Amino acid sequence: MIFSYNKQTVGDTLLVIAANDNGQENQVERKKDVARIYIPDGTTVAWNFFNVSEILTITGSGQIEMSDADIDVLNQQLRDAGFEERLVADHSPKFVVGYVRTCVDHPDSDHLHITETEVDNGEVLQIVCGAANIAAGQKVVVAKPGAMMPDGLMIWPGKLRGVESYGMICSAKELHLPNAPEKKGILVLDEAAVVGEAFPVGN
Repeated sequence: MIFSYNKQTVGDTLLVIAANDNGQENQVERKKDVARIYIPDGTTVAWNFFNVSEILTITGSGQIEMSDADIDVLNQQLRDAGFEERLVADHSPKFVVGYVRTCVDHPDSDHLHITETEVDNGEVLQIVCGAANIAAGQKVVVAKPGAMMPDGLMIWPGKLRGVESYGMICSAKELHLPNAPEKKGILVLDEAAVVGEAFPVGN
């Protein structure tokens, strides 16, 4: 679940992205200061909380972290508006140090690679990566499903040339790191980096 707030460009509205709509037509149901966005099968893909500064103090812009207390306030807002669904807090980091266990060529591409990348103790994600410098044995930065990149791109499970991919292996430029090189390629971390640890991302 992704929480995003940008008062300057969107107004005083908290955007909560709950799922990928996969390009399906969105429908909207609004009650009071809450709008539910859903797809034809009824799945909720997002919530909009309007005039959110009246109920929460939000600092920062872009993807923001919400505390358990913040989630409780939003769920009370859902109750007051007459919605039955509730938000569930997820405090797990979405940008983490990963370890590329395996890396093989994509069977249907001349530049994509299929990796098995460990992102936590025992958790391994299949991630398709197009960087020329990707290789097994590297420590890298992984944007897990549910991450929002600094440029606003949201990371969801998907397919690249028919192969499932569950995240993104990032470059320094994509992470908006200071002095990021213009040269294309993923960011390769020092061996001392600890797999599964959160990685700080610029805005």
